[in-house]
Amino acid sequence: MTSPLYQSTPSQPIHRIAISTGGGDAPGLNAVIRAVVLSALQRGWECFGIREGFNGILRPDRFPVDGIFSIGKDQVRGINHLGGTILGTTNHGNPMRFVVTNPDGSQSEVDRTGDIIRHLRAMQIDALICIGGDGTLTIAHALHQQGYAQGLRVIGVPKTIDNDLDKTYTTFGFDTAVAFATDCIDRLHSTAESHRRIMVVEVMGRYAGWIALHAGMASTAHAILIPEIPFDLEKVAQKIQARTRAGRHYSIVVVAEGAQEKDGQRYLEEQAQLGGVERLGGIGEQLAHRLEAITGKEARAVVLGHLLRGGSPTSFDRLSAMRFGAAAVRALEEGYSGIMVALAFPNVNYVNLDEVAGRMKGVPLDGDTLQTGRDIGICFGD
Repeated sequence: MTSPLYQSTPSQPIHRIAISTGGGDAPGLNAVIRAVVLSALQRGWECFGIREGFNGILRPDRFPVDGIFSIGKDQVRGINHLGGTILGTTNHGNPMRFVVTNPDGSQSEVDRTGDIIRHLRAMQIDALICIGGDGTLTIAHALHQQGYAQGLRVIGVPKTIDNDLDKTYTTFGFDTAVAFATDCIDRLHSTAESHRRIMVVEVMGRYAGWIALHAGMASTAHAILIPEIPFDLEKVAQKIQARTRAGRHYSIVVVAEGAQEKDGQRYLEEQAQLGGVERLGGIGEQLAHRLEAITGKEARAVVLGHLLRGGSPTSFDRLSAMRFGAAAVRALEEGYSGIMVALAFPNVNYVNLDEVAGRMKGVPLDGDTLQTGRDIGICFGD
C-alpha cells in the first residue's frame, strides 16, 4: 500500500532553496537547474547551488569560498543544451558514509547528513532539491527524515543514464545515452562486416540492462547480454556460428557492464573502497577474447563508457529535465517534502522517496521490449 505524501502546512513559506547534483553526470542536468532557478525566481525565491554534490559543504578545504553560491538568471542563461552540470558532481563523498582519517592514521566512515542540515539552516535555506540517481536519492531521503522537523524540506529529481530508478517511467539522460550508443553500434556494423569480425560493444548501465537492451535492439545487434539474464557464452557462440553458416560472416554483441554469467561471475575494474562502490568494467574485452577462441573468428571489443554520459541532451531529455525541475518547485510551493517527481505519462507526478531509496528498476523479463527481441531472433545468452 502506498503511504501518504509528506506535506507541510501553508504556514511554512519558502524564501531560499538550494540545488545539488550528485552521482555520475548525465545530459539534461543543466536543463533541470535552469528550470528550477527560473521557476523559483518567478515565485520570489532565492536560489543557491552546492558544489560537487555535497562537497561544497563537507569539503571546505576544496571549496574555501564558494562551496555554496547564489544562482540567478545570468548563471543559467544558455545552459539548456549543454551536457554536464554547472554545479559539478561527484561519485565520492557520500555524506552517509563520509570517509574520515582517524588520529592513528586509519580511515573510517561517519554519517555527516546532520552537518548538511545544520549548514543549510544556518544559511536560512528552507528547501533542498537533490538531482541524482539511486545513491543521491537515498541521501535525499535521509536528509528529509532528519531535516523535516528542523524546517528543511527535500525534493528529489530522478537522474541517471542507466534508467534504473523505480517509480518513474524514465529518467532524463537515458534517451541521450541510448541514441548515442545506437549511433556507435550502427557504425560498427559496416566495419565488422568488412572484416568478418565479431564486435563486442560494452555499454554502461551498472546492474540494469536498459541501455544495452534499447540500443542493441535499435541498432539490430545479434546478441544482447544484460544483468537480468545470466548468460551462457556457448549460446552466444552458437548464434554467431549459425550466422556464419548462413553466410553472415560478422556479428554484433552488445553487453551491459554489469552482465554476469550463469556461474554468477561479474567483471570488476575495482573492488568497493571505503565510502564507495565497486567499479564495473572489463567484460567486453574478456568476452571478445573468449568468443574468438570458441568460434575461431576475429573479435574486437569497443567500450563506449563515459562517452554515453557526455554531449548535448536529446530534445526528449531536455524537455523531461525541464518538466522535472519546474515540478520540483511546484511541489515545494504546495508544501511537499520527502518526495520525488516522476514521469507518469502524460504528466509528472509525486512519489515518496521511501518508495525509491535503495530500490532498483531492472528490465522486466516479461516486458514487451524483451519479448520483441526474442521474437525477431536476438540471442540473450539463455
